[in-house]
Amino acid sequence: MFINLKNFFVFSAIFLISVNLFAAGSEPQRSENVEAQLVTDVMSIMPGTKINMALRLKMDRGWHTYWLNPGDSGLPTEIQWTLPDGFSSSEINWPLPEKIDTPPLVTYGYHDEIYLFSTIAVPADLKAGNTITIAARVDWLECEEVCIPGGVDLKIDLPVKENAPVPDEQWSKIFADARTKLPLESSEWKFAVSAKDSTLQLQGVAPDWFDSTTGKVIFFPYEYGVIEYSKAQKSSFKDGVLKLEMPMASGAEKAPEVIEGILVSDKGWRGPNSEKAHYINVKTGMQLDAMPKTNSSSVDGILLALVFSFLGGIILNLMPCVLPVLSLKILGFVQQANEDKSQAWKHGAVFTLGVLISFWVLAGSLLALRAGGEQLGWGFQLQEPAFLIILSAFLFLFGLSMFGVFEIGTSLTTIEGKTGRKSGWVGSFVSGVTATVVATPCTAPFMGSALGYALTQPAWASMLIFTFLGLGMAFPYVLLASMPSLLKFVPKPGRWMESMKQFMGFLLVATVLWLLWVLAQQAGAMMVILVLASLLILSIAGWIYGRWGNLAMPAKTRMTSTIVATVITVLTLFFTLKSIDTFAAVPQSGESISKSEGINWQPYSDQLVSELRESGQPLFIDFTAAWCLSCQVNERVAFSSKDVQNKFTELGITPVKADWTSRDENITRALASYGRNSVPLYVYYPAGKESAPVLLPELITPGIVLETFKKNGSKTISVK
Repeated sequence: MFINLKNFFVFSAIFLISVNLFAAGSEPQRSENVEAQLVTDVMSIMPGTKINMALRLKMDRGWHTYWLNPGDSGLPTEIQWTLPDGFSSSEINWPLPEKIDTPPLVTYGYHDEIYLFSTIAVPADLKAGNTITIAARVDWLECEEVCIPGGVDLKIDLPVKENAPVPDEQWSKIFADARTKLPLESSEWKFAVSAKDSTLQLQGVAPDWFDSTTGKVIFFPYEYGVIEYSKAQKSSFKDGVLKLEMPMASGAEKAPEVIEGILVSDKGWRGPNSEKAHYINVKTGMQLDAMPKTNSSSVDGILLALVFSFLGGIILNLMPCVLPVLSLKILGFVQQANEDKSQAWKHGAVFTLGVLISFWVLAGSLLALRAGGEQLGWGFQLQEPAFLIILSAFLFLFGLSMFGVFEIGTSLTTIEGKTGRKSGWVGSFVSGVTATVVATPCTAPFMGSALGYALTQPAWASMLIFTFLGLGMAFPYVLLASMPSLLKFVPKPGRWMESMKQFMGFLLVATVLWLLWVLAQQAGAMMVILVLASLLILSIAGWIYGRWGNLAMPAKTRMTSTIVATVITVLTLFFTLKSIDTFAAVPQSGESISKSEGINWQPYSDQLVSELRESGQPLFIDFTAAWCLSCQVNERVAFSSKDVQNKFTELGITPVKADWTSRDENITRALASYGRNSVPLYVYYPAGKESAPVLLPELITPGIVLETFKKNGSKTISVK
């Protein structure tokens, strides 16, 4: 026993030492008041890739270091890299600084802790199995009331492996948070700068989809001597136009030819909680009155959005998400058309009310969350495992009722008329609500632009657009309800309706299986197994209710069985939802993304897109989600085509997949930058740094994709 314990501790020590040997950070080194460390977000490196490296500086309380342009005094931090042969490093990517007032001087720098990012390029001919050392000499000026030069030598060892780098969970999370302070490299904002007397006047025009405010804006120039640091800058934002006045540096005879630096907004450049810093590089002299004005709430724009939303609502009925529920509703219309024609239009109206109220609740939730600073989109509730579980349970029980395990009072085909008119109307209302809920995974043609436009408008306009979307979805059924003669070609009610109802039950169960597949993408296999066990218990609850809760049983028996079934259902759902955090383990999706549809997709990141745009390489972005059926169909149809795959390779197009299955604020902001808040969205950037994005339709085919490539340039880019 002693020997076993001894061996255990020996092997444990060896394991811990080996793990620490290749930790993703160097040993921290200190000057008098600053701690410095080299860190990366990977545990290994792969030949031919790039790695993110950061210098972490942690200042003692009250002390600060300086930004790229320190202002009236100070020195910027410098990094001198010592790299192996074939390696190269980028310039420092500086996060937004603080404005430090020490009258009469103003400086730009950092307190507390900061990360200065650089990208290290790894040569393609590097041999796996080796260990490389990345070293750096770092020098800075640390100041409080006095200033002291500081500096240390740092190094980090990383193993070289053939496989993709293994992320370091701790540093990956820290990097993600630190990157929010980096400037936005590009966006749909348009800027111009002119000089008048001794003042630089900057004007920025927001994109049409921008419905927030910039708040207070301050400019931090990259070059010394552009502005007077100690004098106030005046900013205003109205009707989508930003104006900023900056006093020129004293002694400057004329404005510089180019204004380069970062604009810092205290609200965000892509809405609340988005990037607060925006990089600009603008030639001076552009006339301010030449800048375009936007009027995103124009009457023409709203009318067009209403037409698109109504058409999109009609087409939504053809989407696979809605088919099982609406097929049952048609059976209800068949029943009503042959029994009581005077009530048919009322059922259609109640169904429409259910649809509209559901859309109003959905739109109200989106608007309320948007007002609170959240950025959400169509189908946002399906990004939450709890909602998927509840919806799966509801549809599963609905399917059991279709099989006849139990009958609910709101059955769409009220057997023998026992439930009467009132419950029939309730059934129409519930089917309207259910149809809307299951419709959210789908985006029909015309819907994408209409929904994106809706959430950039005032609340009244947004609600009106969602109302027309609901009216479009309900329109075919209102038509059938008010004109039962349209159903004359449908067979008369009979036993076939019961068979059809049971068949629709299988479609509902198939929908549940699909929802569980989506849940697996978000929360892992163990969570799906737990939900399957919960559905088994719910089926027992349904059987108890169906066996002893029917009208043939005494009232006391019916009440007891109803209470027992309800308690089982509530407790099962409660403990299942309570277990999400315990059992759920989000799967690593990078590998599955890279190998899907026969195309080597790269996982989306703002940094990757910026690098590709800067290089001028053609780029195709697929905004998708596992819960989006339209996305899944498009991917199987369009991207599985050999012609499409070959064209990606021939043109050197980098395919990037933005997976929105789980909530991702970066992807949400990226969607908003294209004026959308729903998936699917397909964006193609032709070759060239200045190429404009091309948006493809919501439903795509191989022909549409190939035609897009053909019409928008076919320059071949060699990819090493």
